[in-house]
Amino acid sequence: MNFVLGLLKGGWAALLDYLSAHVLTCLVPAFFIAGAIAVFLSQKAILRYFGPKSPKVVSYGVASISGTILAVCSCTVLPLFGGIYKRGAGIGPATAFLYSGPAINVLAIVYSARLLGWELGLARVVGAVIFSVVIGLIMSVIWQRREPEPEEGSFDFEEEESSRPTWKSATFFVLLVLVLVLAAGQGWVRDLTKLVISNEIASYWTAWIPALLVVVGVVITVIRWFRKKEFFDWMKETWRFAKMIFPWLLGGVFVAGILKVLLPDTWIAAAVGGNSILSNLIASVFGALMYFATLTEVPIIKAFTEMGMGQGPALALLLAGPALSLPNMLVIRKIIGWGRTLTYISLVVVMATLTGWVFGMIGG
Repeated sequence: MNFVLGLLKGGWAALLDYLSAHVLTCLVPAFFIAGAIAVFLSQKAILRYFGPKSPKVVSYGVASISGTILAVCSCTVLPLFGGIYKRGAGIGPATAFLYSGPAINVLAIVYSARLLGWELGLARVVGAVIFSVVIGLIMSVIWQRREPEPEEGSFDFEEEESSRPTWKSATFFVLLVLVLVLAAGQGWVRDLTKLVISNEIASYWTAWIPALLVVVGVVITVIRWFRKKEFFDWMKETWRFAKMIFPWLLGGVFVAGILKVLLPDTWIAAAVGGNSILSNLIASVFGALMYFATLTEVPIIKAFTEMGMGQGPALALLLAGPALSLPNMLVIRKIIGWGRTLTYISLVVVMATLTGWVFGMIGG
């Protein structure tokens, strides 16, 4: 009984720490940004570039960064992947999109950098973009075939007309990002206040003043430039993201707290400590087989790093985890067959292992 209570206490402690340190300053602004992306940036305009007539540079380039705009998770990306592949996108751009979609969505970028440090956050973004292109090109070379005829009208997406000038939309998104940066970076804002103005007036609350001023700017832009329906659609999408992700995220944090109590630090250090090829391979395979709901891999990796996991294996797990899982593999197999699926899985695991190893040597 004491053992069970100890596990629950560990999970509860991790949950309280997470709620106090990360929800308001990190996730809430990120949810609003994700909702705005879903409403105000055209997904159809992105998907149309996967068409068979699109230049390879365009299709691979769009595929590698599409996750930041489409904001899809590892589940949502599967029907999109199946659709663009069956409609003639080709195995290369389609698998590039399959990998990058869940790997670099805006919430993953922000949360990884916030919880794991900017080095791992930046390495995740850069690694995911490069991964997607390299994996797509290799898949295209290995499985080169006659592209299927696209379904009629499959990529005939019309550009969505907007009466709002581009500079207004850009200003709106810049303000949203500034809210996130200022809210999540209260420490450096406070330090800057000490340096530039006065140590006496630099307090916890002065660090929030710039963020609050930018929030006022967001409110003004929404009132002056957006229609009421657009505002409600934005709130609806923001709430949808929060409902979809937040319960899973809390569960992931709770599990991470239990793991810190349950697993001896020596086990983690022995399996994925240091920066050997084997430790990176173990982390990659573990990430490929496990199912992580959106963002839950981040608190779990945070717990592992506190228990002795090396920076290289942490990145390997970050790069392999979001794009693969056993259920995910079975769905991919139905779409492209076992041969292509096994090639894709192998490429993800091998590249995650090597990238983690190189990152561990550079940052270690």
